[in-house]
Amino acid sequence: MAVNVNFRKMYCKKTLMILVILLTATIGVQSQELKIATYNIRYNNPGDSLNSWNYRKAPLTNMIRFYDFDLFGVQEALSGQVKDLAELEDYGYVGVGRDDGKEKGEFSAIFYKKDRLTLVKSGTFWLSPTDTDHPNKGWDAALPRICTWASFIDKKTGFKFIHFNTHFDHVGIEARRESAKLIMRKMKEIAGESAIVLTGDFNVTQDNESYHLFNNSGFLKDAYETAEIKLSDNATFNAFKPAPVSRKADRIDHIFMSKQFKAKRYGVLTNSFMGRYPSDHFPIMVVAGL
Repeated sequence: MAVNVNFRKMYCKKTLMILVILLTATIGVQSQELKIATYNIRYNNPGDSLNSWNYRKAPLTNMIRFYDFDLFGVQEALSGQVKDLAELEDYGYVGVGRDDGKEKGEFSAIFYKKDRLTLVKSGTFWLSPTDTDHPNKGWDAALPRICTWASFIDKKTGFKFIHFNTHFDHVGIEARRESAKLIMRKMKEIAGESAIVLTGDFNVTQDNESYHLFNNSGFLKDAYETAEIKLSDNATFNAFKPAPVSRKADRIDHIFMSKQFKAKRYGVLTNSFMGRYPSDHFPIMVVAGL
């Protein structure tokens, strides 16, 4: 009987040790992954009727909570919408309005998990050939356009990187092309050899010249192309309507990453609520290994 008791004790101890090792290994793997997203949340337009922000706010913020993004860039967010998202207590943010460099106009804000990432420095520049430091329109753009950036240190791993987030013009062909060139120059100036993630609504598909300026740059790659697992059967713009079956999956929202990141999973998140979408764009999420 004593032998059986001792055997049980030894078996329990070994089992516990194995569970601890497996749990430690799982936590270690998770700590080396970062959930990154980009989301055009559609500006607060009362004319959107049942698709207006007051109806979309709760499902959109719940979606962020559910997927538990560590880091995400938003586009088209007006000041009030940024403040609404800032009510997500786990997150801090950086960003300014494009019309005055403060509160006026759309933000290309960056939100980050405060318990996961340490914000080191941040800034915003305008997409313009003449003045990148003050509000103005560049090239043939219909509106002022900006790129907000932030440098972070991952508290769990010590990994350092810089996140750039932008929204290209919807009209200006030259503006989109030159904006891509400008952002690449600014990346080299601001980030140097540091790891980079670039998110945004680029208003161009994966077939466009402006897209290829990033994807063929030699230091950035679309996470869609390199991800081990893809959930991406949809276009990223939905106009608040289901896409027809025959529609080509044109992605105008993208996440580009430098070689220091490894895209493990990529998904276009097509969640709906009561038959409606939280925005006229679908968010993209990438689970990136560090």
